[in-house]
Amino acid sequence: MLLSGCNSMVVLNPKGPVAKTQSDTIIFSILMMAFVLLVVYILFVVMLTKYRASKTSDDYEPPHMEGNKWLELIWTVIPIIIVTILSIVTVRSTNAVEKVPAGYETQKPLVIYAASSNWKWHFSYPEENIETVNYVNIPTNRPVEFRLYSYGPITSFWVPQLGGQKYAMSDMVTKLNLVAEHEGSFMGKNSNFSGKGFAQMEFEVLAQTPAEYSKWVKDVKDTAPKLTEEEFNKLLKTDIVGRKSFSSTHLGFAPAPMDMSEHGKSGDSKTESTDSSKEPMDHSDMSNMDHSNMDMKDMNDSSSMESGH
Repeated sequence: MLLSGCNSMVVLNPKGPVAKTQSDTIIFSILMMAFVLLVVYILFVVMLTKYRASKTSDDYEPPHMEGNKWLELIWTVIPIIIVTILSIVTVRSTNAVEKVPAGYETQKPLVIYAASSNWKWHFSYPEENIETVNYVNIPTNRPVEFRLYSYGPITSFWVPQLGGQKYAMSDMVTKLNLVAEHEGSFMGKNSNFSGKGFAQMEFEVLAQTPAEYSKWVKDVKDTAPKLTEEEFNKLLKTDIVGRKSFSSTHLGFAPAPMDMSEHGKSGDSKTESTDSSKEPMDHSDMSNMDHSNMDMKDMNDSSSMESGH
């Protein structure tokens, strides 16, 4: 009765295979635990009724009774069976949602970098070379690989109707595979408290048909301004902003941390020329450096010993 005034439970209204797997796991676990509670409550009532206190004399002593090994075995084995079943279901569902959903393995995923900053979300599309802020559009019936990281505190990327949450951190990239099988607008949010602007870190995920998605990409490329490094740094410093679109991404001048993919390696001409000017160091150079460092360390140690004497 108390929950009847709440909005619809979006977690149990999945619009994709990942969310469906998680929803089925949640419902199965709830039913399993509800069955356990039902048995416990029935036994509780039976025990209260059958062994309730009676009017006996003050010097009454109940007869000595030894434990029943079969009963003890039963109430030991049953919890083990319950925990084993829940563990198997949880492990299987966890492995399933960490991979590309079944039936979509042969499709090339749409890679979207989702970076959080206080208190907003930046979505970079390296294949289309566009970027959005606080909203993300995706095509239906195509796997989407979100690559998550943060320009501030740890956040958690969560679109309840498409899949579970995963953390975005400042020094690494985490991946989340989702698929939208239905068109529509779905709410996304940061589910990890990250400061005073936490409540404003909501974004819209708009699932479109492939044709509508392609049209939207073209519109952004034709109408949105390019994202400069100055504008990006200004966005990072601004606490809360509205929806924005750009016809380029920040990955060229500010790549994702430790991203060794082709998207992470791509940069602007300045960065590429700077990198190309650096000659690779072979193992012999590394060895010479190691010996030099060791020699310098020995010299310093001997000097320290001499000054100590």
